[in-house]
Amino acid sequence: MTYEDFIKEAGLARENFRWAWAFCNEVDGPITEPELADKLLDLVLEGKKSATASAVAEYGEDEPFPSVDGKFDILLDGKGQPRAAITTSKVYVRNFFDVSAEHAFKEGEVDQSLDYWRKVHQDFWSDLKVYSPNMEVLCEEFEVLYQN
Repeated sequence: MTYEDFIKEAGLARENFRWAWAFCNEVDGPITEPELADKLLDLVLEGKKSATASAVAEYGEDEPFPSVDGKFDILLDGKGQPRAAITTSKVYVRNFFDVSAEHAFKEGEVDQSLDYWRKVHQDFWSDLKVYSPNMEVLCEEFEVLYQN
């Protein structure tokens, strides 16, 4: 299904479309982690995941942060197919060790604990060579507008 067809099916306004992306992959880039993208997308579709986090260091100089602006993103599965439309409801930046247990819970992964969140994100960002204990984390909360 094309993005245009998905937007029509969802009854959303095309002018409010911002980005299409898959979890743990770059916006509008190739999907290099399809299994992880599917796993995290499933948590969204099940209603368990309503937040995500990214390293501020991953953003380019001219790349904007997500914002609460009424626009929507399309979440893609591991094959690049549109599966959900979300809108950002809250964005804030915290140092790695200041990310809250509430945020970790909203990310919906495994036991939803802060300890698990810290371990899995430290490992992920270490692999990307952006982890540091003082790193800035962009925390984003979202609402699902449509899913198929």
